[in-house]
Amino acid sequence: MTTRVIIVDDQAMVRAGFAALLAAQSDIDVVGDAPDGVQGVALSRRTHPDVVLMDVRMPEMDGLEAARQLLAPPAGVTHRPKVLMLTTFDVDDYVYEALRAGASGFLLKDAPPADLISAVRVVAAGEALLAPSVTRRLIADFARSGPVARKGRPALRLNGLTPRETEVLELIARGLSNVEIADALIVAEQTVKTHVSRVLAKLDLRDRAQAVIFAYESGLVSPGER
Repeated sequence: MTTRVIIVDDQAMVRAGFAALLAAQSDIDVVGDAPDGVQGVALSRRTHPDVVLMDVRMPEMDGLEAARQLLAPPAGVTHRPKVLMLTTFDVDDYVYEALRAGASGFLLKDAPPADLISAVRVVAAGEALLAPSVTRRLIADFARSGPVARKGRPALRLNGLTPRETEVLELIARGLSNVEIADALIVAEQTVKTHVSRVLAKLDLRDRAQAVIFAYESGLVSPGER
């Protein structure tokens, strides 16, 4: 199955370079590119890509607002692509907001070519692009600069989880991979995958990226805890 991709970035050389790299892959089809968020949203509405590579900072409309429009479309628009944020910084306030809006992760623009290709495939498959090492750094900075955990409705949603599912969510939020969670809980990796899928479904979350944010905002995990 071919993954359809569009690239939204205000730098022409970045768009051209990424497009050439991705188009060379037999399972990826670059169906267009745009120089800003306004044109990126319009292009996505026309071409219905599976994945949108979205720059964070752009003129006219930044990547954050564009991601919001794509991931929470108006009535009558049913297409919702996966959005992968592109940034020159490993930690960026805009990235946190994009994750809350439903983006599937972020990638540094200077990442190796193999990482870009892998990122598109990972996100297209429905996973979050938050490798354990990256997740831990993201969590550390989110804990320092993110909003205080909110009680109320997010916390109440935790009541729908079983004790084991709650435990799995906590370990996801601490940056553990499925393999590491399986080792910690002494269960099979496939069992962990099943728990993760149920957690995402019960909490109406798109992927692990949103699960990390939810765990902090619900108060399940607090900044500074280990």
